[in-house]
Amino acid sequence: MPTDQRCCLVLGGGGHARVVIDCLLASGIAKPQGILDASPRLWGTEVLDVPILGGDEMIAQLAREGVTLFIVGVGAVGDNGPRQRLFELGISRGLTPLSVRHPSAVCSSSATVGAGSLLCPGAVVNAGAVIGGNVIINSGAIVEHECVIEDHAHVASGAVLASAVRVGRGAHVGAGATVRQGLSIGEAAIVGAGAVVVKPVEAGTVVVGVPARELKRLSTAGTG
Repeated sequence: MPTDQRCCLVLGGGGHARVVIDCLLASGIAKPQGILDASPRLWGTEVLDVPILGGDEMIAQLAREGVTLFIVGVGAVGDNGPRQRLFELGISRGLTPLSVRHPSAVCSSSATVGAGSLLCPGAVVNAGAVIGGNVIINSGAIVEHECVIEDHAHVASGAVLASAVRVGRGAHVGAGATVRQGLSIGEAAIVGAGAVVVKPVEAGTVVVGVPARELKRLSTAGTG
């Protein structure tokens, strides 16, 4: 991945921000200039020596000072709505979303990765896969050939998607889950950790277990 030492802003200073910053530093694609977070109690602290400068209202000021790039530093366990809102905020303030790949991640040259997405350590994205924007492919996750991961989705650590799986917008595939080939996970659906999915999952549905079964339906079947 080519070196680009433009400045990158991280939106969100929680635990996932540590992974984002580690991937930025390891890849060398951009310099993490600072972090913005809505929580005043975090202002003035640091994440991996990167300062939390203040709240989201500082985006415009930092853009004037030369920051051109951003990536979302908020993770998600089920609800990807906050990630989507931060992503849209960064774009609305004139910043460009940066896609980041840790050097240990494997991404086929025939795969495509959308703006603002993160491939974490040990992730595998195989031939012909399509990764949307603002997607997390977390540590050790496997996205097999011809899978489609739509915008704002999260494939959590150690999850395995067999070939031609489609993960809908804002959906979450939990840690260690397995999804059989050719299946679809609907928009804003949640696949619980360790679940084995052997049939399609409807939008806004939570499934758990082996084999995966419906646990509940969410009140909203989308992330906006």
